Amino acid sequence: MIERLILKKTEETPAIILNKEKGVFQIVGTSWSENAMIFYKPILDWFKEYFDGSPLDVTNIEFRFEYFNTSTSKQLAILISMLKEKSKDNKINIKWFYEYEDEDMRAEGERYSVLLKMNFEFIEMKEK
Repeated sequence: MIERLILKKTEETPAIILNKEKGVFQIVGTSWSENAMIFYKPILDWFKEYFDGSPLDVTNIEFRFEYFNTSTSKQLAILISMLKEKSKDNKINIKWFYEYEDEDMRAEGERYSVLLKMNFEFIEMKEK
């Protein structure tokens, strides 16, 4: 069975929770590391192993970004492109959360959804 991947949030990187056993797949926080390729490689590898093994009947993936930089944007495009490819044989739901009235972050999610032709569920988080 695939091991879970849990990374704590830092100032530069988001929290990562990839836990097949609990059905939890989340990327939460800010991502502005200039080494985004290095940070996201284990995440991409994890999802590849997950889908090449025996994924859940439905995989719900949550993106909850407050901010991300261009370097991260490229890695997210690679990840979402992989998810699109895997969605041919697997049921995948992408939930894109954004802060109350943060239309820029919603627009980022919409851009990925349109460019990569992947349906997203957009969820506005109410004020804390």
